[in-house]
Amino acid sequence: MHDRRYPGESPAYRTARDALLVAEVELRKRLEDVARLRRALPPGGVVPEDYVFEEADGAGGTRRTRLSELFRPGKDTLVVYSFMFGPEWENACPMCTSFLDSLDGSAPHLAQRIDLAVVAEAPLARIREWADGRGWRRLRLLSAHGNGYNRAYFGEDPAGEPIPYMNVFRRRDGRIEHFYGTEMLFVPPESGQNNRHIDLMWPLWNVLDLTPEGRGETWYPRVRYEEA
Repeated sequence: MHDRRYPGESPAYRTARDALLVAEVELRKRLEDVARLRRALPPGGVVPEDYVFEEADGAGGTRRTRLSELFRPGKDTLVVYSFMFGPEWENACPMCTSFLDSLDGSAPHLAQRIDLAVVAEAPLARIREWADGRGWRRLRLLSAHGNGYNRAYFGEDPAGEPIPYMNVFRRRDGRIEHFYGTEMLFVPPESGQNNRHIDLMWPLWNVLDLTPEGRGETWYPRVRYEEA
């Protein structure tokens, strides 16, 4: 498929690598097929209410922000991630924290095309404290405490416990419609996998998938690691 070769590689390696390359190209095609199907989704349901969140006002206080106000002028797509940080929790979810560590770095790039927000059920002060400890500086962080957003859009389970979930909304003709949600979370995974509903957006797992050890079956990210 190409003429590049690594120093010292064997014929057996090249044969196996070429077979893998064929599979990788097919995967690339399939990913685009899936993305095309996603882009072609018909209009989703109109958002039933203009949910009110709490966020920092940039001057040491807080303000109430409606879902409609998360759309900036000239932007009609809003991505909202619900992360697991309950009102009574001492710490946020380590997995969500790892994901948001990465998303914080991508936020300025995403802002060129779309709007992005992150919501949790914890009070805003606790969310801000957690964000400061992680060094998050670019994410728009909001508290959904007291509104029905997470209940309606699968950011919590029927018992009210937080769920990690990504939703996409579109503003069109003066209305806000739901466009997409990471519903693969609710589909039972194959043996040896987890649900992987946001993995394509998560650099951690994509890098580990390139390694001989892979993801491993028992390792998961933690909030803190012992110093080497």
